[in-house]
Amino acid sequence: MQVVSTNREIEEGVCGRYSVQVAMDITAKCCHKEMESYGQCVTSHPSTWQQHCQDLKMKVAQCTSSHPVIQKIRTDCSKEFTEFEHCLRENQNSPTFCSVHVARFLGCAETVDLAGVPVNPVPRPS
Repeated sequence: MQVVSTNREIEEGVCGRYSVQVAMDITAKCCHKEMESYGQCVTSHPSTWQQHCQDLKMKVAQCTSSHPVIQKIRTDCSKEFTEFEHCLRENQNSPTFCSVHVARFLGCAETVDLAGVPVNPVPRPS
């Protein structure tokens, strides 16, 4: 994974792909355990993963949802994400059918402007 390395590059908005990369890095760094469990569940239940893995999907969502970058992408791309989730629900046995929807969501996420969004916020005490 390549991450934009300087604040100047971030401030200048180099890049649509930066917001997707940051979101993926945040998820991988902060929610690795949850992502591993969810991925194993999906792999283990290829035709029924929507039902079998719902709890784990929610754990991933809860883990990432408090981060400002993820919040910004969810807000700016809510329509595309909702359409993708709807497609997955309607095509549980053929999730690859939704590749167009995921491409639209990722395309939107790549255009999200992260200027002013704290990429590495100070964690709040629980």
